Amino acid sequence: MNLFYCPDIHSHEALLSPEESYHCVRVLRLVKGDRVQVIDGRGGVFEAVITMPDAKRCHLGITRSVTIPPSRNFNLHIAIAPTKSMDRFEWFMEKAVEIGIDTITPLLCQRSERRVTKTARLQKLIISTMKQAMVTYRPVLNELTDYQEFLESIRGGGTNRFIAHCEGQDRKRIQDVFATGTDVVILIGPEGDFSPEEVHLATGHGFTPITLGQNRLRTETAGVVTCSVMNLMM
Repeated sequence: MNLFYCPDIHSHEALLSPEESYHCVRVLRLVKGDRVQVIDGRGGVFEAVITMPDAKRCHLGITRSVTIPPSRNFNLHIAIAPTKSMDRFEWFMEKAVEIGIDTITPLLCQRSERRVTKTARLQKLIISTMKQAMVTYRPVLNELTDYQEFLESIRGGGTNRFIAHCEGQDRKRIQDVFATGTDVVILIGPEGDFSPEEVHLATGHGFTPITLGQNRLRTETAGVVTCSVMNLMM
């Protein structure tokens, strides 16, 4: 059954966005009476029937709904410097959404080689990945954020705060310092790693330095490994 994304679903009907409507009517050539599935990005999964197959405003009638509970009892937030190659950063985004992530913040660091991101394109990638992998909760994608501003925005206790970097002997294994059931924020630096000043600034804001293993990982690989480890430990 074809799957669509619609964040605004009422009890008995849904209206697809222009992009989803076009895909439904023009690309898939679905017609009135065809049955489809819809996700709302908040755990809702709906069965529906097409009532008005308009290529700009496709109307659906809801016939059945269920709510899928979250797979984690904590919020997983990865703040990561976008790579110079946007293809590699998009690969990270796709795999992170598939594996399971709640919030992504692109970081602007001292050694960042990419200083611009196209948020609208990345939002479309998130939605397409959700539909492909049947992810029922839509991750939050923040705008590109200055590193220091991001650190200062993380308030309050009850949060696991980690910075993954490649230098120094005081780094811990994440499985040794992770407190279960508590929200997680993990910093991953650019291709040239965080600067010593950035590491010092993070530790001053309560972030614990961690290692992701003996090998030096690419930025996008580090992001995927981190996401995988956190989901395996839940």
